[in-house]
Amino acid sequence: MTKTSDPSSTERRFERHHWVAIATAFFVTILWSSSFVIIKFGLLEIPPLIFAGLRYTVAAIILVIAALAFPSPRTEIQSLSKRWWGRFVLYGVVYYSITMGTQFVGLLLLPATTVSFILNFTIILVVMFAFVFLHERPNWKQIVLVFIAMCGAFLYFWPIDILTSSLVGILVVVISLIANAFSAIIGREINRSQQVSALVVTATSMMIGAIILLVAGFLTTPVFFLSPNGIIIIVWLAVVNTALAFTLWNQTMQRLTALESTIINSTMLVQIAILSLVFLGEVITIPDWIGIILVMTAAMLIPILRTKHQGKTGELDKLRQKS
Repeated sequence: MTKTSDPSSTERRFERHHWVAIATAFFVTILWSSSFVIIKFGLLEIPPLIFAGLRYTVAAIILVIAALAFPSPRTEIQSLSKRWWGRFVLYGVVYYSITMGTQFVGLLLLPATTVSFILNFTIILVVMFAFVFLHERPNWKQIVLVFIAMCGAFLYFWPIDILTSSLVGILVVVISLIANAFSAIIGREINRSQQVSALVVTATSMMIGAIILLVAGFLTTPVFFLSPNGIIIIVWLAVVNTALAFTLWNQTMQRLTALESTIINSTMLVQIAILSLVFLGEVITIPDWIGIILVMTAAMLIPILRTKHQGKTGELDKLRQKS
């Protein structure tokens, strides 16, 4: 007699995997939010592009060594087709080189609040891009929650005068915004197939993007001094907040849609606000807190309100095949 899997058991396993992915994604955002404070101190002595390039290059080296040290990921890398390498090159360039590089340049030209305000519109672009390129259709409840999240972000950053800001700076950050949204789509497209492990995806794409970023840094600032304190900051960010965090993030994108990943990532607004209050002494007003609550509420509810069109059916089928 052939043993058949219990549909309800498969459903429960899917839900468990989904909640584990959500919890892991939130943990990663905590690590990334802590980077905000750490980077503030690091930028006192390290040029921005070199800082970013060193952080991601060191992390990528660690990940590549880890991938080559174990038989399974090493075999994956050796068997990668040209099509997969093309995806990793695209992902590395868009996510690490363009998105991260333009964010650092934007912070040189614009106030941090202006940069953050513009980048918060990533959610809207991801909704549109995911619908067009991934066929991940949000339901009406999720669309309403995205609108609520954007209202919260707008309330948090108001008042802000975009018109008096540097036009070049605005253009740079808009490029970062578009690249950030596209990278969410590319990352989801790569990871949702679950054909390549998160370690291999992260190691290969990060190495490609980091090298480009580091070369750009040395071309703009060929000479700089790195103190022991700077070395400690780079090593910590590279090992914990980059190598570990990005691998976990790519792993969560095997389970979470592009919209879910982006809205969870937007909760960094809340976390950074709290960290800024504690460590940087920045004042948070009542309207700020209202905006923070709106963003957090939307972020908590959107991943719950999944639909079958967002990948649930396909992932359930994979679990049934493994049963």
